[in-house]
Amino acid sequence: MNQPSYTRGRQDRPLLEQTIGQAFAATVARHADREALVVRHQGVRYTWQQLAEQVDAHARALMALGVNTGDRVGIWAPNCAQWCILQLASAKVGAILVNINPAYRVAELDYVLRQSGCRWLVCADAFKTSDYHAMVQALVPELATAALGELASESLPQLRGVISLAGQPPQGFLPWQALAERAGQTSLEAYTARQQSLQFDQPVNIQYTSGTTGAPKGATLSHYNILNNGWMVGESLALTEHDRMVIPVPLYHCFGMVMANLGCITHGSTMIYPNDAFDPELTLRAVAEERASILYGVPTMFIAMLDHPSRQQLDLSSLRSGIMAGATCPIEVMRRVIEQMHMAQVQIAYGMTETSPVSLQTGPDDELELRVATVGRTQPQLETKLIDEHGCIVPRGQIGELCTRGYSVMLGYWDNPQASADAIDPARWMHSGDLAVMDEQGYVRIVGRNKDMIIRGGENIYPRELEEFFYTHPAVADAQVIGIPCSKYGEEVVAWIKLHPGHTATVEELHSWCKARMAHFKVPRHYRLVDEFPMTVTGKVQKFRMREISLAEIGKT
Repeated sequence: MNQPSYTRGRQDRPLLEQTIGQAFAATVARHADREALVVRHQGVRYTWQQLAEQVDAHARALMALGVNTGDRVGIWAPNCAQWCILQLASAKVGAILVNINPAYRVAELDYVLRQSGCRWLVCADAFKTSDYHAMVQALVPELATAALGELASESLPQLRGVISLAGQPPQGFLPWQALAERAGQTSLEAYTARQQSLQFDQPVNIQYTSGTTGAPKGATLSHYNILNNGWMVGESLALTEHDRMVIPVPLYHCFGMVMANLGCITHGSTMIYPNDAFDPELTLRAVAEERASILYGVPTMFIAMLDHPSRQQLDLSSLRSGIMAGATCPIEVMRRVIEQMHMAQVQIAYGMTETSPVSLQTGPDDELELRVATVGRTQPQLETKLIDEHGCIVPRGQIGELCTRGYSVMLGYWDNPQASADAIDPARWMHSGDLAVMDEQGYVRIVGRNKDMIIRGGENIYPRELEEFFYTHPAVADAQVIGIPCSKYGEEVVAWIKLHPGHTATVEELHSWCKARMAHFKVPRHYRLVDEFPMTVTGKVQKFRMREISLAEIGKT
């Protein structure tokens, strides 16, 4: 009988039985005078001691505003120093930080604030095309006349006030710089007592899923969940206080606030934010000028950096490692990152928000082929299994749905017991919805999403396989494959293709190239040459939008 597709990660790396505040304090004590946070677009440089002073002042100020253990505090802003400060300050007073997507509009903001029951909201003034102040004013017009902390909103009855990161916000907003001035209203004794009352398995963060199949759900994560996940990711990278990490991924997502921030905080490594949002040139310059050793990003970010004209003029030789995650990692892109960006030890991490996020990761000593073709093995102190449609574990080498169990599995979806029960079974396995194959050594290869699998004329087609195939074409920089309904075959294959700068390829050439190299039923029926894909702020391709666009276009032909 074949070995079952089940593995347990290493058990020799103990978990941290601490709150985020305790772990942060320990790092400050060890590395007080070392550089902790560099925010290049704001001109901010803090040592660990200076960052701790900022965190403590804002934590005490939150208590002065009446923030209690378990209260929800929302953060609606792009990457900035205040994001990091609030992440730590809210954790130190036992509040639950609610991450709000910077791209949200009024209706989405209203839903998240209402569903989570936020007591306070911290927001930027504006970002890209979004005027945050205007949207908040439209949502809670009562803010302009409310006394501080006494907002009584008809639409958001639990919201007590809004703190703005702007220097001079409109009437009713509390300026961020005025927040810290309230620290003295909370005694050091009260602040210390609050911290001592906290438990490491209490909730500390709510992150909303994308909501492509209905209303967003708030994954509720504890100190234990995310502190340990950041710790374990950093352990795999062998982070130390000498490492400097460039963080171009958004902080509102687990990649930024857990894998990056908490990974650095647990190891004393320097956090470097190159900009408020991803910019390939600013990220490359941050690496070169800060002599960074670690770089994080999703595949589309690495593609943009690899193809940017400034890359070859900048010295990236300080890099040694990093993480590529957040979306399917193309093999050819991985090879180029290793060869052209000096990231010989770069690793792939796989996971989901509901698992804090990483559950599988390649290792620094893995052979190149394993690091470019798989998402690694089960992380320490976690379990992985692949199951069929009946819930039975499939043999190694067969496709099954990936499930994760262990310390990283979320507490549940906030105030949504039915959705929690649908995602986490009675044995506490988190069902991912991803289809995967496990080999004899326990390495896992993701082949697609349950919902993304294309069934054409009775044949199962996995988009990931086709996407990897397109990367072998010299002109193709990126590829995304989807299925759309077809009356004859059930579904047809559509390939969206992005070409390398300076390269050309026609639809006819791509089609002929495919026909000569793959089974006929896999060959795409339709192609779309594009400059970019519909994407979320975190760099994930929105395949549901691609389907909508493709259907609208093909329906007209």
